Amino acid sequence: MIILAIESSCDETAAAVMENDERLLSNVVNSQIDLHGKYGGVVPELASRKHLEDIYPVVDRALIEAGITLDLVDGLAVTQGPGLIGSLLVGLSFVKALSLVKRIPYVGVDHMAGHLFSVFLGQQKPSFPYIALVASGGHSSLFHVKDHFNYTLVGRTRDDAAGEAFDKVAKILGLPYPGGPIISQLSQQGDKDAIAFPRSWLAPDSLDFSFSGLKTSVANYVRQNHHPDITADICASFQEAVVDVLAGKAIRAAKKFLVKNIVIAGGVAANPRLRQVVTDRGEKEGFDIFMPDTAFCTDNAAMIALAGYYRFQQASTLELDMDVYSRSSLFAAG
Repeated sequence: MIILAIESSCDETAAAVMENDERLLSNVVNSQIDLHGKYGGVVPELASRKHLEDIYPVVDRALIEAGITLDLVDGLAVTQGPGLIGSLLVGLSFVKALSLVKRIPYVGVDHMAGHLFSVFLGQQKPSFPYIALVASGGHSSLFHVKDHFNYTLVGRTRDDAAGEAFDKVAKILGLPYPGGPIISQLSQQGDKDAIAFPRSWLAPDSLDFSFSGLKTSVANYVRQNHHPDITADICASFQEAVVDVLAGKAIRAAKKFLVKNIVIAGGVAANPRLRQVVTDRGEKEGFDIFMPDTAFCTDNAAMIALAGYYRFQQASTLELDMDVYSRSSLFAAG
């Protein structure tokens, strides 16, 4: 089965072509970072307009790189939510038009489900069940994943997600958007133990996350002590606080649900320090750790194609009157 997938939930216009769930034929991502960077974050209206400009050439390139035409596509997959409504509508409307004109069935994919299964795009694949930490700009969530069709939310962010905290702290420090890569880079020059920023563990058995207090602590510290020479130490100490909680909660969840395998996914999973800490702690405590290649951590259509393939196995194709949604349906459970 040849699947053409489209992802347009936020500020990346992406398309991918996959054969079944085994062979990725192409994966094209067009980022809008340069467009939104000067505003310090994503501007929804600008994002939607940019998707309109880019979606056809991105899809065309994905087909060319895959060496196929639309006539060989058996199914379409598109991110239905969550995300920016205007951006999602561009992708869904494009897929609906293709489906209607070329008579190709299509499925809607939850963006979070894409991240949950992005690890299967790599060579090392976990067995079920596993605990999945999905950490990105909009979400810091833990899922108990039993199989491709059965997964339950067991922990979520109560305020700022990890990626959002990175962006806000970068802004406090006068660093460019997005904050994750630049803070990670500067952290390599700093001392992670220089500043004792707080860790929000919440209740002893809680699997939820809260990073707003950490962000406020950084803001207060900068207001009282900031000097350019200590920016690297601030970045390293802040990053360590985030990583400590993310890794700790993932391992706590694995122990609670008696699961051996832990998956780390989402944009923040590209952070080298998080990957190192989760791997070291996991192996020390007897867990097997799995992470997607960094190219599949940030938003991409390859993970949507893979999740779409699983949806087709359920025969859950959509009707032309189906709409997008801003909040993940996965958060209704758990």
